[in-house]
Amino acid sequence: MVLVVVVIATAANPAGAQNVAKYGAAFLERGVGARQLAMGGTAIALTQDVTSAYWNVAGLAKMQYPQIAYMHEERFAGIVSFDYGSAAFPITSRSTFGISFFRSGVDDIPNTLSAWDPIRDQPVPRPENYITYFSAADYAFFVSYARGVSEKTSFGVTGKIIRRSIGDFASAWGYSFDIGAQFQSGRFLFGANLQDISTMILSWNTDEAKLQPLQDTFGDTVPTGSSELVLPVVRLGSGVQLPFAEATSLNLGFDTDVRFDGLRAYSINAGNISFHPRLGAELSFRDVVALRAGVSDVTHSEALGLQFAPTVGAGLSIKQVQLDYGFGNFAGAGNELGFSHRVSFILTLEQPSLKRADR
Repeated sequence: MVLVVVVIATAANPAGAQNVAKYGAAFLERGVGARQLAMGGTAIALTQDVTSAYWNVAGLAKMQYPQIAYMHEERFAGIVSFDYGSAAFPITSRSTFGISFFRSGVDDIPNTLSAWDPIRDQPVPRPENYITYFSAADYAFFVSYARGVSEKTSFGVTGKIIRRSIGDFASAWGYSFDIGAQFQSGRFLFGANLQDISTMILSWNTDEAKLQPLQDTFGDTVPTGSSELVLPVVRLGSGVQLPFAEATSLNLGFDTDVRFDGLRAYSINAGNISFHPRLGAELSFRDVVALRAGVSDVTHSEALGLQFAPTVGAGLSIKQVQLDYGFGNFAGAGNELGFSHRVSFILTLEQPSLKRADR
């Protein structure tokens, strides 16, 4: 119902108030790329392609050619549609530039406010003629820069703009940036991504005239503008690249997110600090066919004990095109939120004239 959507999403508070938002940019938390989903989301140390702009911007410095990526995902049993597109280009022998776009939305939500007669306390005659529809959508735009300091070490920074909207009722803007680093020692890789290191401030504005029927019809207080703080998240990762057999390699990864927003329910935590571990593996044959599996959404509670969500997937690389599929769920404590199917592709513009210049 529109009442529930509007009130929850706008976090109705007195004007000028600021709250710590545990889910202020949650639409970005699941990540991008079917390969990474299939590996449980372990990418902080392993990422070395165009999707690094999201996972760990430092990984862009490992790209040798320009790449373009796209992904579509149906979340929560198809209720939420998520789309992602990104492009990255080596611009010098050490530097890479990238841009990324994200949209997550629920479309065709019925607005029934005008179809109810508060005086008669019942629907108006022919209520279907008074029902309109709107979308609740979240957008993000990233601008990224990465630089290789040496063959083993790279750093990067991503500037982020967030736009959230609930039809014509309410909207918000937010700004922040991430910084990332990667280091390789032999077959071992290490990475860190400091997400929203500047603390993101989401500033909400509401159209009180459009929301007035909430008060007229249901007696609810009309939500007003507010601000939400999205606190930094420390994302740490490690990985190892192993030769497994002839023409076959094995990648193993372990990541954990460290959050400081007091999220305790079902989370492994120490007071207001919570930990969100992930495991992943990828078996690749001749860099053409890959099989993947992982573990994510590790949770714990006294009632349910330790739980986790398994993920699986596969990939196929043909010439300059990489196609990936990942399957997982939003399990956590149970599977009420449904399964997730993710399909993505990466196009590598592998032309001699576009190759990164030698250092």
